Amino acid sequence: MMQPAGTYDTSFAQDMAIVRTRAQWIMLALFLAFLIAFPYFSGLYWTGVFSLMGIILIAVFGLHITTGLCGQINLGQTAFVAVGAYTSAVLTSKLGVPFLVALPCAGIVAGIVGLVFGAPSLKIKGFYLAMSTLAAQFIIIWIILHTEFLGTAVGLRVPYASIGGFVFDNDTKLYYLIITVAVIAGLAALNLTRTRTGRAFTAVRDNDLAAEVMGINLFYYKLLAFFIGCFYAGIAGSLWAQYFRYIQPLQFTLKDSVWYLGMIIIGGAGSTLGAVLGTVSIRLLGVFADYISPILAATFPLLRANVTYATGSILFALVIIVFLVKEPRGLAHRWQLVKAWYRLWPYAY
Repeated sequence: MMQPAGTYDTSFAQDMAIVRTRAQWIMLALFLAFLIAFPYFSGLYWTGVFSLMGIILIAVFGLHITTGLCGQINLGQTAFVAVGAYTSAVLTSKLGVPFLVALPCAGIVAGIVGLVFGAPSLKIKGFYLAMSTLAAQFIIIWIILHTEFLGTAVGLRVPYASIGGFVFDNDTKLYYLIITVAVIAGLAALNLTRTRTGRAFTAVRDNDLAAEVMGINLFYYKLLAFFIGCFYAGIAGSLWAQYFRYIQPLQFTLKDSVWYLGMIIIGGAGSTLGAVLGTVSIRLLGVFADYISPILAATFPLLRANVTYATGSILFALVIIVFLVKEPRGLAHRWQLVKAWYRLWPYAY
């Protein structure tokens, strides 16, 4: 990886490090300090926004691995979030399992369910695979709606999470739990791209026939991509259940699965940074839409009420169109261009 002029690596460990320069260490420290101090100056509203953003980001990390890194389209990510949420809710509320056990179990169960719907990926791809994963969205929600043990349409209440006697019983405590898990999940996703498995995923995405000729086991790596991606969704679902403390099937809609895919497109498919940038951008866009909708309704009273309420979806669609036309490689690619310019300066010619 190119570094600023005059900065050189002197060992293999330095060359492979994620944080490589003193400036990067300073920026990382400032970013972590910002996350730690955020609830103390932001207020409850923005703390809640960032908590929900962290949950969504974990699910998008999973979609980044399945779709962005391995190229396997998944239109049912929200359904796997639902699997994780209900697994965690049942374990903690009905079976009395500690949250620290329920959290990984939610990811594992979601990953196993993901294997079922990811199995067709060996025989089909593209539009047909999208239809296969889309079926998960309807089948899983239908099963939840018709299973008495899962609360049917009524839903389930979720007790407060606790770790070693420390109870996450308010928004600030829950924020720190969610952000901690999100940072760990992001670091794991970033390191995955640098491993043999990550390189195999990339080869499958670029050309699965060539990858198979090189000796890559397509069935194994495609299923592994689905398992890891759905595992992330399950972890996000467990935190989702804690965030709302009440879950029911209507919380997990197809629209959210499409939004997750849109976050990958806007941020940049195949990039961990892209998943972060896309999630933050779309979530802030949603907050902006919530802010301007009442203003539009008051300014233009002749507009239908449902048009003003649909402002977020309209803005989302416009942003997706603009990025597909003007910046198909996403915000992460634009950031790479900015970094390349900076690192070549003053010899940018």
